[in-house]
Amino acid sequence: MLKNYFKIAVRQLLKQKMYTAIKIGGFALSIAACLLITLYIRHELSYDRSYPNADRIYRVIGESIDNGVDEKGVSFPAPFARSLKDDFPEIEEAGRLMSNRLFTGAGSNQLRRADKVENTFEEGFVYIDQQLLNIFQWPMVAGDAAHVLDEPKTMVISQRMAAKYFPHEDPIGKVMLLNDNSNYAYRITGVMKDLPSTSHLQYNFLLTLSGVAFWNGEQTNWMSSNYDNYVRLRPGTDAQKLGKRICDNILQKYYIPIMREAGNKDLERLGKSLELRINLQPVSDIHLYSNDIHDNVHNRGDIRFIWLFGAVACFILLIACINFINLSTARSANRAKEVGLKKTIGAFRSSLVQQFLTESFLFSFLSVILGSMLAWALLPYFNQLSAQTLVFPWHELWLVPALLVAAVVIGLLAGIYPSFYLSSFQPMQVLKGSISRGTKNSNLRSILVVFQFATSIILIIGTVVIYRQMQFILHRKIGFDKEQVVMIQGAHTLGDKVQTFKSELQRLPHVAHVAVSDFLPVSNTKRNGNSLWKDGRSKIDMPEFGQFWQVDHDYLATMGMHLVAGRNFSKDMPTDSQAVILNQTLAKKLFGKEDPLGQRIMNGGGNSFQVIGIVEDFNFESMRSKVEGLCMSLGNSPTIVSVKVNTADMTKMISAITGVWKSFAPNQPFRYNFLDERFAQMYDDVQRTGRIFTCFSILAIIIACLGLFALSAYMAEQRSKEISIRKVLGASVAQVTALISQDFVKLVLIAVLLASPIAWWAMSKWLQDFEYRVNVSWWMFALAGMLVITIALATISFQSIKAALTNPVKSLKAE
Repeated sequence: MLKNYFKIAVRQLLKQKMYTAIKIGGFALSIAACLLITLYIRHELSYDRSYPNADRIYRVIGESIDNGVDEKGVSFPAPFARSLKDDFPEIEEAGRLMSNRLFTGAGSNQLRRADKVENTFEEGFVYIDQQLLNIFQWPMVAGDAAHVLDEPKTMVISQRMAAKYFPHEDPIGKVMLLNDNSNYAYRITGVMKDLPSTSHLQYNFLLTLSGVAFWNGEQTNWMSSNYDNYVRLRPGTDAQKLGKRICDNILQKYYIPIMREAGNKDLERLGKSLELRINLQPVSDIHLYSNDIHDNVHNRGDIRFIWLFGAVACFILLIACINFINLSTARSANRAKEVGLKKTIGAFRSSLVQQFLTESFLFSFLSVILGSMLAWALLPYFNQLSAQTLVFPWHELWLVPALLVAAVVIGLLAGIYPSFYLSSFQPMQVLKGSISRGTKNSNLRSILVVFQFATSIILIIGTVVIYRQMQFILHRKIGFDKEQVVMIQGAHTLGDKVQTFKSELQRLPHVAHVAVSDFLPVSNTKRNGNSLWKDGRSKIDMPEFGQFWQVDHDYLATMGMHLVAGRNFSKDMPTDSQAVILNQTLAKKLFGKEDPLGQRIMNGGGNSFQVIGIVEDFNFESMRSKVEGLCMSLGNSPTIVSVKVNTADMTKMISAITGVWKSFAPNQPFRYNFLDERFAQMYDDVQRTGRIFTCFSILAIIIACLGLFALSAYMAEQRSKEISIRKVLGASVAQVTALISQDFVKLVLIAVLLASPIAWWAMSKWLQDFEYRVNVSWWMFALAGMLVITIALATISFQSIKAALTNPVKSLKAE
């Protein structure tokens, strides 16, 4: 019997080639999209699950709720980890990580072997202690994993870096220099396996914290927070309850006595308008659940996008299933006599259901095979689109069973309704010819077509809004001029020659300004948070928190920043070494409506500065957050030299700058990038989301239009005699085309009306992530609606015009 069902299914498949191609083509495209999205989601969900005892590893999160404003961060004082291990027996191990670029060594460095002269720029440096290695238990290729970082000035490098710097050599015991500085000479004591791409920690060089103090007393200072802390709990420990106990203990034992001694005003608000908490975040949650946490993790994911892309995959698959259902039910009259005759000779309804489901499963299995091949072929392009390195899992055991289950589920989902619908025909009605020719159940088909196009319209509106937001970010007035600014990296290796290097650059033609500072208004440059007060009021007022940047005299001019009051730093005024320029936000927070010029402020280090200028607010972080307070002072921070140029021939300009660099550092590669490019990179995730939305919107429209094309072809076929009679009676081609098209256009218009409020709500929620954002305007909905209607009309019109141009004699000669 099954063999017979299969033969009939194959016969039906070959008999209706166009409809078969549309059904299988739509299914295959949607399955390919679903497979790609599934691989992406699987990759995102696999982060930080490969460590031994990963279920007992947690990151410590500090949370403060200040007058209803909730802030979360991961930075704690140097002695915090030791207190965790000593005070809480539930904590098996506690370790520290320090990745703050403010401190030499962390982040990126010029690197060379001690026995070589040429430097190479490398990223991925971090300070950690031995305890952190014990927690994560990263596999070691060489060295004693239990003691590799016990001694001062030691480091562990990745296997990839070992192969790069010590090919065919044993790196253990070899010395490497950071930034040509003998004070930063590190002996290699271990080689670890390369960290997996699914780790939120991506480092190639682990520098020991043993014997490190970034200033005198830093390792015992409870009022300066620069360390991420991780813990491994003993089995059976309740992490939530432990977090509350840690908070209570740390406050009572350490913070409150220090705050009381310092006269800190926060003490009066503690437990009232200021609430402090400590939470333990499972390490497997860090990648996807840290959107509201301030940390130094780059390229992290977002669980909301996982849900969003999962929903998109389901909707695209549903659109293809709807095509199958619509075409199967629309062509019901063609199968009615077959059903009637089979029932007349004794066929049970159950056997007919099985037959039609067999056809559905055949379509599904063929589509899964074709869709898998499509997904494999398109994976390299999807990797470019999503900035991933996904691999199609042909060799993994779960793939074939998963595809088989998917084929069965899709076949059942698409075929269950048509099977019961087609098998429900009564023999008497069929043989008397009273079964309507494809019009019965047209209401359901209309609803499904509306659903298809509503989904497509939502995706299109989402694409338009994301594109507009990205353009707004890139072209909004941001308070500084990011165009034609060359950022020269690694200048700190020039030592005391940096200022001479700057002077030589200023002599080049078309160089407008040159500034030396690592503090720039783009990501992955230095940051330095500070507490700030009006001078003499640190024990009276609450502190205002803001950035404290070190810049030089030419910084504002190089960055194109505008003073709204006061003056810039001047080389002719020695007292400017104790002067600061505030941004508008910090000036307002500290002085309100008072004139800040000439007044003095002090920072958390007890240093006093005179305010000489107020700079217009500029966005130095992502536009997802509002502009925070900022204070600039003169200082030495020489890793990056920024050059403002004014030339159309950038290639020649870079060549000239390179020549100056080589005259100062012949053994170091010249590295540079552009400020505008670095600014755009801050929003790579937004651009990726926009590109993915665009692709899936196009795919959804293609699949929906395939179904519309087939439906319009079938409707034209069913109404061929009506069309012929109308033509004989004088109807024009335009009138016949309008006759066939109008019903479908009405459905698309209904889809526009239904999709618009849903799209408005969804995109308004998405835009709430941005402090500075576009408005969701009416024209975005109009554009999406017009685009879909135009595409739908173009799809329908082909069949409509073809039917209108057909010779009526061909349809009426049998009457």
